[in-house]
Amino acid sequence: MLSSQINYTCTNLAEHFENLDHNSVYRYLKTEKLVPRLLWEKIKDQIIYSPAGAIIFDDTVLDKSYSSAIEGVRRQYSGNEHAVIKGIGLVNCVYYNPELDRFWVVDYRIFDPQRDGKSKLDHVSEMLDMLKFRAVEFRFCLMDSWYATMPLMTRLIKEEKIFYCPLKKNRQVDDSGGSQPYQSIETLEWTPEELLSGKTVKVKKFASDTSLKLFRVTVSTNRTDYIETSDMTQSDTDAAQKASGQRWKIEQFHREAKQITGIEYCQCRLNRSQRNHIASALLVWVVFKELADRTAQTVYQLKHGLLSDYLRQQLRNPAIAFS
Repeated sequence: MLSSQINYTCTNLAEHFENLDHNSVYRYLKTEKLVPRLLWEKIKDQIIYSPAGAIIFDDTVLDKSYSSAIEGVRRQYSGNEHAVIKGIGLVNCVYYNPELDRFWVVDYRIFDPQRDGKSKLDHVSEMLDMLKFRAVEFRFCLMDSWYATMPLMTRLIKEEKIFYCPLKKNRQVDDSGGSQPYQSIETLEWTPEELLSGKTVKVKKFASDTSLKLFRVTVSTNRTDYIETSDMTQSDTDAAQKASGQRWKIEQFHREAKQITGIEYCQCRLNRSQRNHIASALLVWVVFKELADRTAQTVYQLKHGLLSDYLRQQLRNPAIAFS
């Protein structure tokens, strides 16, 4: 995974490693048990905490569109493809230090409800428990609208964490202080002052004494986002948009992991083999990311640099000469 550019199969590894056959690699993936804890053990001494540190939750789908018998593969919506595809769901937790503009993947879970009966929200709750157990220091929690549920947001409020997350336009809120019925966010009226500093709302099904701050953000002429936060002192729409925008760091991680580690390309059919491959790929990403931060390069420069070295070598002494 560190060295290969296109082929991440057991057979390809065996063909390029002396005294190794692909069955040995297959048996390793089949019998070992690589768990998310290994990721934490790898990065726990690398994390640089910040008083303004943020935990970011989001999920991605590892594309298995051409698989027919891989365990754990199910049809689910992929934000990358903007369609329902066959794949393995991966729920991730990233720690972000805004002062250094650096991030670390601290935990992950495989979304496989047929195997364990757990939803994505269950996995997020488990990872929050683990963050508390590991004494991970963070002030903010950033997440997508999928995770903007009453139980999760209530928990964060009780634990005195500040969250920022977008809300869907049909979410029911009340900005009248109880004098009017709940209405969808997109039907709210906004004064010029509220557009600049946000408005206080109550979200349906929340406790009656729980108020949140809502901001309307015009992204383009045909797109408007609504950002919700538990920080009642926030009074700047641009600042709220910037704080919420930090969650795109996890999208950067998803893109890098898919493009440089071969995390999607395991062809093994067994669930355990797939899980071990995913764990290995995430550990490989950690190695790339740590070296990239240390050398002021990108993970792509490191990975593709291997091909540059090969090309220089071949130009000096070509294995296949043109005659």
